[in-house]
Amino acid sequence: MKILDKRVVVTGAASGIGKALSIAFNEAGARSLVCVDMNIEGANETAELVGGIAVQANVAKENEIINVIDEANKLSGGIDIFCSNAGIGGVPGFFDAEAEDWQRIWEINVQSHIHAAKHVLPQMLERGEGYLVNTSSAAGLLTQLGAAGYAVTKSAAVSFAEWIKITYGNKGIGVSCLCPQAVRTAMTAGGAGVAGVDGMLEPDVVANDVLQAIEKETFLVLPHKEVAEYVQRKGNDRDRWISGMQRLQTQFEDFLMPGNEKD
Repeated sequence: MKILDKRVVVTGAASGIGKALSIAFNEAGARSLVCVDMNIEGANETAELVGGIAVQANVAKENEIINVIDEANKLSGGIDIFCSNAGIGGVPGFFDAEAEDWQRIWEINVQSHIHAAKHVLPQMLERGEGYLVNTSSAAGLLTQLGAAGYAVTKSAAVSFAEWIKITYGNKGIGVSCLCPQAVRTAMTAGGAGVAGVDGMLEPDVVANDVLQAIEKETFLVLPHKEVAEYVQRKGNDRDRWISGMQRLQTQFEDFLMPGNEKD
């Protein structure tokens, strides 16, 4: 899909990847931009940068996603590209996460994509054209050591994006699923852990990769090119891949032992 003159919505737009996406879409000639975030001050700052509007929303709530779509429709008569980008890291580990922690990360990292697709797809299908960008993570293709909730929900996000592409791809709907490793955002401000093994990318680099994927209608967006090789290894021999990850898990546990932490 060509980005020029398209009507775009970006969630998680106050900072990080979402802010970088908003700027990149504006520079690529998008007709309108709706910048969505719980942090309305940050969303307003981004909107001012790109000549768009800001909408405050908790993406976990279906009625607030519906309101975002309504506001975007009022602004420019429809939505061509919806970037469901907002997400959280959640509670690390496994035993420390309570039921409500699982519910919260599921609602934000998975249900937000479902709500967006459910309510924006009808207008896209009616026009015979539209594009969804769902932000997941390399953790969704591989796993996330030390964070069960993050690994599980990001995997579900990839699976949902695949389902939408399979089901509606022949009806004019493009889908890209963003799966980076470490990106310099608020989520990685305290360090990226093993996710930073292949380096920390700047948000604008990731955003540019997303726009290229939309133009080429590429499903997987892998800013860290090494991830493609890791996924291939996993697919070729799952048991061998798990054994390798278990060794990495042991190294991760040793790293976290008192006295072994590094700045």
